[in-house]
Amino acid sequence: MYQLEYPWLLALLPLPLLVWWLLPAYREESASIRLPFFGEVARAVGARPAAGAVVPRTNWLQKVLAPLAWALLVLALARPQFVEPPLEKVQPARDLLLALDLSQSMATRDFTRPDGVVVTRAEAVQQVVRDFVARRKTDRIGLIVFGDAPYPQAPFTMDHALIEALIGESVPGMAGPRTAVGDAIGLGMKLFEHSEAPQKVLIVLTDGNDTASKMPPERAAAIAKQRKVTVHTIGIGNPSATGEDKVDLATLRSISAATGGQFFFAGNQGELERVYATLDSITPQNHKTLTWRPRHELYMWPVGAAVLIVIAYQLIMAMLMLVRRWMVPRNLDEAIEAASADAIVPASSGGQR
Repeated sequence: MYQLEYPWLLALLPLPLLVWWLLPAYREESASIRLPFFGEVARAVGARPAAGAVVPRTNWLQKVLAPLAWALLVLALARPQFVEPPLEKVQPARDLLLALDLSQSMATRDFTRPDGVVVTRAEAVQQVVRDFVARRKTDRIGLIVFGDAPYPQAPFTMDHALIEALIGESVPGMAGPRTAVGDAIGLGMKLFEHSEAPQKVLIVLTDGNDTASKMPPERAAAIAKQRKVTVHTIGIGNPSATGEDKVDLATLRSISAATGGQFFFAGNQGELERVYATLDSITPQNHKTLTWRPRHELYMWPVGAAVLIVIAYQLIMAMLMLVRRWMVPRNLDEAIEAASADAIVPASSGGQR
């Protein structure tokens, strides 16, 4: 679509006419020379001298091209533009970080799917979390896996296919056999340092207790609260187990309570699906749509056309002037010769006495 940024400037189009009507004519005195035989020359070339001021006359080409050049300049001042169709960009209002436990205990085959098939904890988590990521179309999502230590797998990104692929490729034990929940939350705070999203959410999933962290989970939760990061915790596995395999539900509850999040426990894949469905509902998708219409400036085209018109007119007038200068001396020489011939009186011949 074509438009003018300043259409009101088109009111300048009649300005030359107003100047011509309202301002007095420009006057200039010029020196003159006297020719003793000016009258003879004027009669010879067929001109009639007139007394008084000389008013320059415009030719028909100037009357046509001058208004056209002025109109083009005014059009350029109005700033013509070509505006493309609007482009929309979705700006996420939430950064969502997933922290998944990949300790060796995630290979335990004790999770029952809704169809009755028993799978490993890691397989159940992969399927449920990938479905959850697919539903979060307007969130920037990051991924951390942890075992003996936390490892960032992906920064916050809108490339959800990448997140799903990384989750699908995760293997139990790849991060070590133990569990470092506190360090995983601490790494999450580092990833959130450069986040400008109004809402920051961390979802931690684990099946054990913290046995490898250098930072206690309670201290990590306090830092998350200071930085206004909401931490939701999910415990899976067997709460009646002993040793390192026992999921520490009390610590997970305290983490979520300290940061304003919620705690969940899932004993099978169906319950885990309901947990993530609940998370999906309590963290509704929030985004802002930015609209931008690319603009291409076109003022250079009318300016260029006006300059070409002026140059073309000057070239034409220069050529005509050269032709006239070549023709006038010949006519002037012929006129001078004719005037001289008329001024010569033939001598009369007489007889001798």
